[in-house]
Amino acid sequence: MVNRKDLNPEAGPEAAFGARLRSAREARGWKQDDLGVRIGYSGRHISGVETCHKSPTRRFSIALDAAFGTEGTADSFEREWREIKHGILLEGFPEYVGYEGRAVEIRLFEVGIIPGLLQTPEYAQAQEDGHVERGSITSDQAAERVSYLADRQAALQRLRPPMVFVVMDESCLRHAVGGAEVMDAQLQHLVDVAARPNWIIQVAPSTLGARRAFNLPVNLLTLADRSVMCYAESQAQGHLDRESASVMPMLTAYHQLQGVALSPAASVDMINQLRKGSP
Repeated sequence: MVNRKDLNPEAGPEAAFGARLRSAREARGWKQDDLGVRIGYSGRHISGVETCHKSPTRRFSIALDAAFGTEGTADSFEREWREIKHGILLEGFPEYVGYEGRAVEIRLFEVGIIPGLLQTPEYAQAQEDGHVERGSITSDQAAERVSYLADRQAALQRLRPPMVFVVMDESCLRHAVGGAEVMDAQLQHLVDVAARPNWIIQVAPSTLGARRAFNLPVNLLTLADRSVMCYAESQAQGHLDRESASVMPMLTAYHQLQGVALSPAASVDMINQLRKGSP
């Protein structure tokens, strides 16, 4: 085949997308122009996506799914596009963030790292740099994640900001990210945010043991109509749940956790002690 460019799917997420597109197209015996007619794009555009000269879009990916019969599947092109766009965010999280920006109450629980809405830019960057060093994401994806987090934080700075309740495991404060200066600034940021009238920050001390209600991160949103939804995730996947039968027990458990966690004042005292190097 004349002027056929070899593709390397290992070169990055967009390269993998392009290689998969070519493979699916050729498996059906379609030329680029043939596929273009089916999805409303030029053959030149398809060539550009396959060779990474053009980035795929959501509209383009949805059109591919319609042509290849992969709509709504775990292997859909749209899902692959979302992974590229959002830096391999877990399934369900982008949808959750859409609701988070409209919520009137936000309840968060986190283990191991400072909750994203409370992270300083330096802490967030150091966290993502760690993923890059391990090879789980690219530098570009890390930058996108940090930018995405900044957008989430900015969405809370509105005329009527939500009430935000945060319970973080003590491990969040003791897990050093980015070095001493980054952690010192991060802990000071927690103290500053805790002084805002719409933020309640509590620490769940390690002494709680089995009384700690959750072992994995949990996000609960209350919307203006008082409906509640829950987003929870493991290392490999996330799940957004709107069913009251399963969400309300999570809300009850969260309230119980707040009851046994340190008070907001005692939590700030612990944070300040850690800043000063006290045990």
